[in-house]
Amino acid sequence: QVQLVESGGGLVQPGGSLRLSCAASGSIFSIYAGSWFRQAPGKRRELVAAITDGGSTNYRDSVKGRFTISRDNAKNTVYLQMNGLKPEDTAVYYCNADLNLRVGSRVNYWGQGTQVTVSS
Repeated sequence: QVQLVESGGGLVQPGGSLRLSCAASGSIFSIYAGSWFRQAPGKRRELVAAITDGGSTNYRDSVKGRFTISRDNAKNTVYLQMNGLKPEDTAVYYCNADLNLRVGSRVNYWGQGTQVTVSS
């Protein structure tokens, strides 16, 4: 069974840091591209950061300079390092990835989500 498993969420004070991980497991060959989305209560899901197969990255303006997306191809994992967290970063964070499956196809998957709460 192919799945994305997220970890690393939690409660942190303003100005603090968290690192989210998104590990792909199952009959996969590799992660082609990955991204992180977030959804706050009553709001639409929004793209936070993305990384391509070549390692190029892009970020929404509100997190530029504070968040860093990266990938470890050997571990089939995508990370989101979040520094300087603000209360407005509070949301459920979702991993999304295009996975190269061993059967030869490429399929898009979502993780289950991990809660990030920034509060004093």
